[in-house]
Amino acid sequence: MDLAAFARLLAVGWTLIRADALIPREVDPLLPTGVQTLGRFLRLFAGRGAKVGRPGERLARALESFGPVAIKLGQVLSTRADIFGGQFAQDLSHLKDRLPPFDTAIARAEVERELGRPIESLYATFGEPVAAASIAQAHEATMLDGRRVAVKVLRPGIERRVDSDSRVLLMVAGLVERLIAPARRLEPVLFAKIVVRALELELDLRMEAAGAGEVGEVMARDSYMRAPAVVWEGVGKRVLTLEWANGLPLSDPATLDAPGLDRRALADNVIRGFLTQALDHGVFHADLHEGNLFVSAPSTIIAVDFGIIGRLGPVERRFLAEILYGFLMRDYRRVAQVHFDAGYVPRHHDIDAFAQALRAVGEPVFGRAASQVSMSRLLAQLFEITALFEMRLRPELVLLQKTMVTVEGVARRLYPDHDMWQAADPVVRRWISRELSPVARARELADDAVRALRAIARMAEAQEAGVTTVAVVEPRPSRLAWFAFGAAVAGLAGVLGYLLG
Repeated sequence: MDLAAFARLLAVGWTLIRADALIPREVDPLLPTGVQTLGRFLRLFAGRGAKVGRPGERLARALESFGPVAIKLGQVLSTRADIFGGQFAQDLSHLKDRLPPFDTAIARAEVERELGRPIESLYATFGEPVAAASIAQAHEATMLDGRRVAVKVLRPGIERRVDSDSRVLLMVAGLVERLIAPARRLEPVLFAKIVVRALELELDLRMEAAGAGEVGEVMARDSYMRAPAVVWEGVGKRVLTLEWANGLPLSDPATLDAPGLDRRALADNVIRGFLTQALDHGVFHADLHEGNLFVSAPSTIIAVDFGIIGRLGPVERRFLAEILYGFLMRDYRRVAQVHFDAGYVPRHHDIDAFAQALRAVGEPVFGRAASQVSMSRLLAQLFEITALFEMRLRPELVLLQKTMVTVEGVARRLYPDHDMWQAADPVVRRWISRELSPVARARELADDAVRALRAIARMAEAQEAGVTTVAVVEPRPSRLAWFAFGAAVAGLAGVLGYLLG
């Protein structure tokens, strides 16, 4: 057993108990009798701070003291006002970008050490922190050529803190997997490892710079979302320089009341921007909470903080598009078939029963505004269905699912009557018409025929190279070569038949 991690876990539990943030007194009426009794017992050990503030405020204070991993959890919770309540989410929202900053002198020294040059040789001005988050803080600066930039600097000692928190997270996941049988199919240890790996990558700002450049290029191909350009001469392992993101921070509640904002269009752009990245390009910003988004009138969205990047392969992109399209068309049998084809549902289950379960989820929410849908009830129903059909955690989809939950929550906050399906429709239909059209299918057949021809030709060459002869004869095609020619002709005929038929 990792004794240091266990001691840290006990400290976390004790802090939550002292703050009355583990089983808050305010939720007693909603809990079973046994849990109410446990809560009353734990509150015997609560400290003075337990009587100060609302549950969300008390939890926010506790999470802030725990470190980056806990703060990331708080960021996700704060996007789901529809599940946990508006006041609770609002109380957690300060965790996004308003943590106490560290001293600017330390940041300047870190920049100089990391970039290997005096700070004045790169920046004309280097100001005080404008935002401080769990892992790093940002400073406004000006380049020597006059460009306004943001300089991100990692917190001192953050690597040790993340390592400590990661060990605790892995220990908790192991305990959950060992002690709570229903949770095992969700593979909490594997999930924790994925989260830890994402945090490790987030600690190398050179990786974030590369991610910002790549996803920024993807965003530039559509109008839904933008990213500031990377200033590569100001990039190091612990320092990142980006052009300034002009706009109002979405984490500020006052932003939503700014004049000229089209809140419905902003909500649409959040959903469409994410789906376009994931479906069309297979790479997406995987941390799209309000603290990483800036907006300007009427509907421009600028994303920052590219420390966590998600990726989807061609197969996963196709499955995602077909599942979304099936829901859009209310074709639950098709959605069920895709789940079975992808291996998301074990094949010993009845596909029609699964389609029936999907219909029970989809019909009550289709075409309804977000404000009319109880996400807490919907998620509870989805969890019951995944348990009934033995659906397990898919590692390649963890960041995708986490981001989908976050962006849907952001869209709801921007526009409470938002219709996610209406927003997703043009992006999904565009992908389907491009990738699953007759022309696209014909192109796939042609590519398959060419690959088969090349493989057979290589086999023919290998066979002929193995035959040694001293006689000089006029070369004749081998049987394999003739077979390759016939296969190519047959493949092309198949393509023409598909197009004409």
